[in-house]
Amino acid sequence: MKRSVIAILILTAGVWKVAAQAPNRAAIAGSKEDEAAVERGGALFGAQCGACHGTSARGTATGPDLIRSVLVRDDEKGELIMPVLRDGRQEKGMPRPGLTEAQMGDVVAWLHTLIYGAANRGTYEFLDILVGDAAKGEQYFNGAGKCNTCHAPKGDLAGIGRKYDPPVLQSLWLNPRRTRGGASRAARTVTVTPASGASISGTLESLDEFNVALRDSSGAYHSLPILNNVPRVEIHDPLQPHFYLYRVLTDVDIHNVTAYLATLQ
Repeated sequence: MKRSVIAILILTAGVWKVAAQAPNRAAIAGSKEDEAAVERGGALFGAQCGACHGTSARGTATGPDLIRSVLVRDDEKGELIMPVLRDGRQEKGMPRPGLTEAQMGDVVAWLHTLIYGAANRGTYEFLDILVGDAAKGEQYFNGAGKCNTCHAPKGDLAGIGRKYDPPVLQSLWLNPRRTRGGASRAARTVTVTPASGASISGTLESLDEFNVALRDSSGAYHSLPILNNVPRVEIHDPLQPHFYLYRVLTDVDIHNVTAYLATLQ
């Protein structure tokens, strides 16, 4: 069975188990969120949001997985999450939760710990993750994964297995934007094609499940709502192929590719 990449990261770390009622202490410490706020936020989320998003925020048939949400992942101090909690997403069928500002802050704190834990930011004792088949990882690298279209074992990846320990190595190729500090904003462009009318292209300013914003070549700013995958959004980003793999990667693929990269000494 295919699993989300974030879930696989958690499994390979071997220590993080998402549960609203039992927040991980290491993740709380690492995220620097208040433990009491996190515990309150988990309980509130389960009661108010769990029916659609699941009590562990991993999504259901009626609500998206928030662990993989760009909006949640990029939030730092509630500036992205709080407006959604405050106003809902009426066009998406999400009502206003009816939480107070303090309660919304608690939910934000809880979500931050989940994202921290999923990202494996170095606060955990990792188990041995080199359990894959390096030969099969090489086959995936040169075959289904198409990794060799951008990377070369004797080129940009030479010595990568010596440079990074396995947990960091795995994090690098699964989420290069976060672990390497991100691609420059200028490098990320986007083409947005509405249901009718001409396409708009420019520098990507922001993208989440609900809106896409860009700045065209004249400097004009455009923000368009996304509903039922309309408009079509095409991202042009040298790192984007890593994230496209999220749709097809299995835990076996991840173990195998990581094992292969570790051999590149």
